[in-house]
Amino acid sequence: MILKMRAALAVGILTVAGGVRLSAQKTAKPPNVDGRVLRDAGSVANDALPDSWLSYGRNQSETRYSTLNQINDTNAKRLGLVWTYAVGAGGGNQEGTPLVWNDTLYGITTWSVVYALDARTGKELWRWDPEVNQTAVRPKICCGIVNRGVAIYNGLIIAAINDGRLQALDALTGKPVWESRVAYPQDWYTLTMAPRIAGDKVIIGASGGDKWTRGFFAAFDAKTGHSAWKFYTVPGNPELPPENDAMKAALKTWGGDFWTKGGGGAVWDGFAYDPDANLVYVGTGNAEPWHQKFRGAQNVDNLYTCSILAVDLTSGQLKWYFQTTPNDNWDYDSVQQLMLLDLKINGKTRKVITQASKNGFFWVLDRITGEFISGAPYVKTTWALGLDAKGRPIVNPAAYYDTEPIALFPTGGGAHNWSPMSYSPLTGWVYIPVFLQPFTYAATAELKPGTNGYSRGSGDPKLIDSPAIGPPTAEGMRGALQAWDPVNQKLIWRIEGGGGIGGGTVATAGNLVFQVINDGRFRAVTADKGEILYEIKTGRTGMAPPVTYAVDGKQYVAFQGGLGRPATTDGPNDAKVDNPPIMFVFALDGTAELPKPAPPPPPRAPVPEPEH
Repeated sequence: MILKMRAALAVGILTVAGGVRLSAQKTAKPPNVDGRVLRDAGSVANDALPDSWLSYGRNQSETRYSTLNQINDTNAKRLGLVWTYAVGAGGGNQEGTPLVWNDTLYGITTWSVVYALDARTGKELWRWDPEVNQTAVRPKICCGIVNRGVAIYNGLIIAAINDGRLQALDALTGKPVWESRVAYPQDWYTLTMAPRIAGDKVIIGASGGDKWTRGFFAAFDAKTGHSAWKFYTVPGNPELPPENDAMKAALKTWGGDFWTKGGGGAVWDGFAYDPDANLVYVGTGNAEPWHQKFRGAQNVDNLYTCSILAVDLTSGQLKWYFQTTPNDNWDYDSVQQLMLLDLKINGKTRKVITQASKNGFFWVLDRITGEFISGAPYVKTTWALGLDAKGRPIVNPAAYYDTEPIALFPTGGGAHNWSPMSYSPLTGWVYIPVFLQPFTYAATAELKPGTNGYSRGSGDPKLIDSPAIGPPTAEGMRGALQAWDPVNQKLIWRIEGGGGIGGGTVATAGNLVFQVINDGRFRAVTADKGEILYEIKTGRTGMAPPVTYAVDGKQYVAFQGGLGRPATTDGPNDAKVDNPPIMFVFALDGTAELPKPAPPPPPRAPVPEPEH
């Protein structure tokens, strides 16, 4: 059936029921993206498709490094817009990383609408709307009607749908091939994470960490959608048999009736895969409710919340874990980007996994064993005094709070949140978008149904400003981009502009870091010195991360920007709206005009930005 659909495309424009719009495209057989191609993506010697962007982090190590160098530190000032595409009606920020394969750009926008564009011109090739029931699902969503990306495998585009479905679409036609159920919004789960391919499986986690949910992630056969295994990140009802030895061990770190409140531990972003070790790595979210007094036991670790987990791809069994914030009281998820690197440490090359966690610490662990190698605060941090020899944070006693508000560094939104960092093998540094501000914490007197026990309190908070560890913050600097040395755990340079939520970075062989900032700025920065060579205001806010790719020998940079209809408004996803979200694509000597700038959004009250 799929072959017939592909052949039909050669005839011309088709109209297909079920929400797909198709345009004619070439019929030459495209290169297949299988496990080997994905495994070698990013390799200088073996990358079969170096001009493409085949997975969320470009490669399965999630480094977001491109070997393209046509745009470089000698000519970046010549960047200009070449085309735009209105991605939809909006209703929320754009957070999706597009993929590029077969000269086609694949994106995902608000309410999980997937689209395919000619990567040279922006011409729409097809568009698929899964038609989520907006009225029913919106109240169930924890933290925004967003999607962070799609996956590609074996001629399929695989998308996580907000309402809990996982769909595979034919990459050439947009027609559905299979659909599976990951979770149900009736249970307060939604899907916002970009699915990832590991071997012949697609891995997906469910968001909902600030609802009364039990965190999990699951594996499905990437060709058929059949369920392979499911791993819960926190234990369930202790009166029932635990699912595995990992849950049996975790039960000892909880107490009271914790399972009636879900427990938390959502998996909504961080992922990496090491095919040599056959290990899938995920980061887990905060404990739920936020304050320990509501979770049924005091001063216990609450495994496996705020942790990095290594799970065997074949069996779905836990191999090791490392908890970055035991007994979390501060919404310090460890779901941030996981990056696999081979680093020379103390004269020996180590296979490591790294993370710039929400809690302000940059972690370097042995990715085979989970051994703690090093950790250091990469921003000003006052909730902890340091780390012990095994990497366990030494909590500042003043960081514990109840109904009287306190303010701590870093923010509850995270020193680094989902905004992607990148790594350059040319410099050996990681480029991290960071928040540098404190955050106010207070607990409610009692846990009311439908809440997480957090309150901003009344009156001015007590500022916990010292003792402080980590690089000091420049006066007035709220967000920044910084280059971090993961071997020596030290700050190399830092420039204003950025933040842990929104936009992100890509490092390239042209000695550049392409950065998108949530206020709408796009810029090219030298990787070695942090010099801004090019910067432009796009006229949008609520920005998604950039990618870079090449077609016919020409290098491009692409990213989405948000706005459109008000965030709380339901409506058709193909409606014509003012100031719609846009896909922007830049190249050298581009001369296209930017869309009319949108008016700035109204200021928001300072509330937590958990982004689950």
